[in-house]
Amino acid sequence: AFSGNTNADSVVYYKLQHSIKARFLRFVPLDWNANGRIGMRIEVYGCTYRSEVVGFDGKSFLIYTLNKKLINAVKDVISLKFKTMQSDGILLHREGQNGDHITMELTKGKLSLLINLGDTKTHPSNAQINITLGSLLDDQHWHSVLIEHFNNQVNFTVDKHTHHFHAKGEFSYLDLDYELSFGGIPVPGKSGTLSRRNFHGCFENIYYNGVNIIDLARRH
Repeated sequence: AFSGNTNADSVVYYKLQHSIKARFLRFVPLDWNANGRIGMRIEVYGCTYRSEVVGFDGKSFLIYTLNKKLINAVKDVISLKFKTMQSDGILLHREGQNGDHITMELTKGKLSLLINLGDTKTHPSNAQINITLGSLLDDQHWHSVLIEHFNNQVNFTVDKHTHHFHAKGEFSYLDLDYELSFGGIPVPGKSGTLSRRNFHGCFENIYYNGVNIIDLARRH
């Protein structure tokens, strides 16, 4: 609730602590000034929201080849939004030479982040990490995803629900290629993923370390 002005000319200004993304705003007057006339004027100031959307038909995928000069082994940040009516599908995949891979997959409406070292003999206790967040994510509504990796600290966020965990050194052993695929795996069955089914739906605003992946694809 916001209090208004008490005279005819002054302006009361409020700045929200948290951002709001909405198509419509509704204002409900709670009380009028007892000594003045009934009236209300409201102005809302916002920021431009850029939307880059790409669709996948269940057979396609988008490959981003990383610039070796810009790769930071200590920090990785991946963010995107997705919506789908399918309960299963690969959203993100990155693989290495010795079986190492990172896969983000929708399984029965839940989102799983799978980190696999591949070499169970060298690192038997930390060979695989599987984190699952969310439910009923196949409701054709936009859902936001954020993966943050700093040294061995990993934050996995789905719709503002975050799971924090320490990789205990796994990431320092990961031997990953310079390719990152969205929407599926280029070679089916190459990795031990859960469903091996390509994503069928839409992605919005895919960013890898600040790089706009969909914009790069549009510009070939």
